[in-house]
Amino acid sequence: MQAFWMENRAMWMRWYARFRRDLFSLVATLLQPVLWLVLFGNALQGMVRGTVPGGDYLAFMTATAFVMTVFNGGLNGGLELMYDRESGFFDRLMATPMHRISFVTGRFSFVLAVTVAQGLLIIAAAYLMGVRYATGLLGIALTLLVGALFGAGIATLSIILAFVLRHHGQFFSFIAIVSLPLLFLSSALAPLHAMPAWLAAAARLNPLTHAIEAVRTLVIVGWDWSVLAQMSVLLLVVDVLLLSIAARVLRGYLE
Repeated sequence: MQAFWMENRAMWMRWYARFRRDLFSLVATLLQPVLWLVLFGNALQGMVRGTVPGGDYLAFMTATAFVMTVFNGGLNGGLELMYDRESGFFDRLMATPMHRISFVTGRFSFVLAVTVAQGLLIIAAAYLMGVRYATGLLGIALTLLVGALFGAGIATLSIILAFVLRHHGQFFSFIAIVSLPLLFLSSALAPLHAMPAWLAAAARLNPLTHAIEAVRTLVIVGWDWSVLAQMSVLLLVVDVLLLSIAARVLRGYLE
């Protein structure tokens, strides 16, 4: 077990070193979600004030910015593994005596750590703009837990893609195809009750909606355990399903 942790630590430090060397990507990764909240939230604040739950569009958009940050970070998380496959570096790693699953778990944990850091920046920026959590500090902690639960599933999906797709061009095409429809087929930009019935029904099937609604409840409404329980069950089911698929895919590639 100690060897496994040391291998994961080594992989984690590798990703961190690459991340730190690319200063532009580092700044862009951390600030992009904050800019999204500042520009998008303020641009529509006056137009939709009073028409969203809680009446404050910035508070309404805080949950969206947080969950979309986790979603985008997780969805791109497997891309570095794809580059390693294309360059042949992954095959060289396979020739080392390390546990092969460490190559994946190291990347998985690093992606989650970066998305949590981005989420904290979102929460801090929202606080500076006057957004206050209805559930206080415990609600903020639970928001990070929701992000980790949701991000785990998305990062797992991304890692599956890194081993199933042939090259990074297909990876980018997949992201482009699924990102925008999933955004609009959710309650990210408008509440469910304001959507046409067919669109609201489709949005309720989207895990993105449940993650956003859970965080939005913590920010605007307070403790609504039915919403939180529904979200937890759904995201856990999605995570278990994706982890099962990932185990089958990785078993076929790594053995």
